[in-house]
Amino acid sequence: MTDTTFHDLGLSEPVLRAVTESGYTTPTEIQAKAIPWVLQGRDVVGIARTGTGKTASFTLPMIEILADGVSKARMPRALVLSPTRELAAQIAENFDKYGKYGTLTKCLIVGGVGMGDQTNLLARGVDVLIATPGRLLDLFERGNVLLNDIKMLVIDEADRMLDMGFIPDIERIVKMVPPIRQTLLFSATMPAPIQKLSEAFMTNPRTVAVAAQASPAETVAQNLMMLKSGKDKDRTLLNLIRDTSLGVVNAFVFCNRKKDVSTLSRFLSGQGVSAAPLHGDMPQAQRTQTLQDFKDGKISIMICSDVAARGLDISGVSHVFNYDVPFNAEDYVHRIGRTGRAGKSGVAFTFGVPDDDKLITAIEKLIAKAIPRVGAPAVESRERAPREAKPAREPREPRAQRSEKPKREDQRPPRVERPRHDEGEVASPSAGFGDDVPAFMRGR
Repeated sequence: MTDTTFHDLGLSEPVLRAVTESGYTTPTEIQAKAIPWVLQGRDVVGIARTGTGKTASFTLPMIEILADGVSKARMPRALVLSPTRELAAQIAENFDKYGKYGTLTKCLIVGGVGMGDQTNLLARGVDVLIATPGRLLDLFERGNVLLNDIKMLVIDEADRMLDMGFIPDIERIVKMVPPIRQTLLFSATMPAPIQKLSEAFMTNPRTVAVAAQASPAETVAQNLMMLKSGKDKDRTLLNLIRDTSLGVVNAFVFCNRKKDVSTLSRFLSGQGVSAAPLHGDMPQAQRTQTLQDFKDGKISIMICSDVAARGLDISGVSHVFNYDVPFNAEDYVHRIGRTGRAGKSGVAFTFGVPDDDKLITAIEKLIAKAIPRVGAPAVESRERAPREAKPAREPREPRAQRSEKPKREDQRPPRVERPRHDEGEVASPSAGFGDDVPAFMRGR
């Protein structure tokens, strides 16, 4: 495929011009194999690891196929389903970039933002609808979008859809679109449930697999650091970021838990590192701005949960750090795939602790090789600096030469003897009634 160019794939001149201006001349393997089948109107299952250009494999031919049609109000002609808001936004960017010399319109439908702008665009009519399943179903039930004119359906990152529990939603949506349509399914892996999904919803699909499933990109140098405990992770990460020999320009840091994302971000920021969190509980506007700041270089270190593990095509990310070993072995491949993209080299470090043995074994079984072990840098001590030495005391005089200290009882004031209270004698002021004893208490 090395001799194939985009001109050989059957794309029109406006699309080719946009591709050339984007800096691409040679398609990736998945693009070279999938685009001709899509242009022929065939259903396609595309299997390729992350970072190999799957998004352009369907956006380029979709722009070509839909170029001559006319959209209707609330009735898009193509639907792209995405598991996350970030991936959906990136797909929309691809349509903007490659379709700039055409007249296609698009609408991005994701949760976390108001519906007003989205419903207004749908009411005017759009050609391509890019959506996350939950928000699409919400708008459909409100009557803001109709799916009975869909001619192309794309299910992107299908295995991630499975992991996130979206398959029931996908099944509902597929029943809403016309049965006669072109369906494209793209994924990094092909587990059995996704295989069944393709058999149920696709017609004689052409399967295009360009790499061993779940194989990491060869451009990523993998490293595994075994630490004594999780308490060493913060300082180990900080030392690696500060190590000039590693050349950390920017990086994704992946945590398994959302609370660790925020905690680690605060720790690194407190150490003078340009870091920011990214996870699913953040408002969409904040997530979008954080990603833009990372792309623009305003933020160097992105601390994130697996919401960012797939689909984010940010070029030039130098490093990925797995602060935690992922629970799902396939997520390891997707995480480290954020670096080493488009043929560039990248470096990935994974922090392991003794309790992670089973997770690490599962990853190495999936990728069919051992992750190289490397030693962790010395962790900076958190102890305070030693106090200045006190001046030596002068030698004490021998006991015989010391002046005798007064005994403790000599220091006390002389004890005053209280007079005894003998019978028939009052030794202290009268107590009780004194001489005024009430009559009823006197003897009769």
